[in-house]
Amino acid sequence: MKPNLSISIGKLKLKNPVLVASGTFGYGEEFEDFINLKELGAIVTKTITLKPRQGNFPPRTCETPAGMLNSIGLENPGLDVFIKEKVPYLARIGVPLIVSIASEYDPGEFLSVSRRLDKIRAVCAIELNISCPNLKNKKLIAQDPAATYRLVSKVRRVTGKALITKLSPNVTCITDIASAAEKAGSDALSLINTLGGMSIDTRARKPKLASICGGLSGPSIRPVALKMVWEVYQKTELPIIGMGGIIDTPSALEFFIAGASAVAVGTANFVNPGIVPEIIRGLKEYCRGHKINSIKELTGSLRCQD
Repeated sequence: MKPNLSISIGKLKLKNPVLVASGTFGYGEEFEDFINLKELGAIVTKTITLKPRQGNFPPRTCETPAGMLNSIGLENPGLDVFIKEKVPYLARIGVPLIVSIASEYDPGEFLSVSRRLDKIRAVCAIELNISCPNLKNKKLIAQDPAATYRLVSKVRRVTGKALITKLSPNVTCITDIASAAEKAGSDALSLINTLGGMSIDTRARKPKLASICGGLSGPSIRPVALKMVWEVYQKTELPIIGMGGIIDTPSALEFFIAGASAVAVGTANFVNPGIVPEIIRGLKEYCRGHKINSIKELTGSLRCQD
């Protein structure tokens, strides 16, 4: 028996549903000595902005119990350099390329970047990162249903690429935001981005991050991520890319069962660069062992009653 791991997200066709999450895999080259990049379901790039960004001052990362805090601040070379220097390499890998994009101050930059990317054949999908907590804005677009709807609908009009909206867990009701993105024309949702958090050096009585607060990721946030994936699965018809603390096959399976159509592995890449191929193999073994013909059968298969 050979299980079928292929899935579709709008126009995006994936041979398997295991992606690498934005910000944790660089631009692919950093991992080419560790794994066969062609095995990946898709690569989600480090978030790109219209202009280059230096990011936040160091220290920008620190370990926490069962996780890590980061406040990188979307450091990236800007769209022009990305297109010229990064896209050619990524295109040669031969797996779907999803480009994560963001803007700190002007939402109109999402439109400018999307228009440019729409013309690049190698780009298969655009992920709207409207939920990064490591910027200076007091309120994220992903914390406001109306703002989410406005932005997604505007981007939808300027690109025919598959459109994925990345949601924040730092909200009162994530299903309201998910529904707004769905109504605006998003093809899929990715959740969750990092939770806001902080850590303190008790000897110095100073924050461990220069920016004081940052985004918490890793296994510690998995229960929150699973709950939100489950909630959104029940309220929308969109495919969900689940993420948040996936470190092995069992934790990936939790997301599928809760309602995800695909998963993205993030922080675990720093610990084990070979974790994504391991999870892909693990999913195949699980499906064979449980006589599951297609990974799609697992999505939303949670049994809440006997």
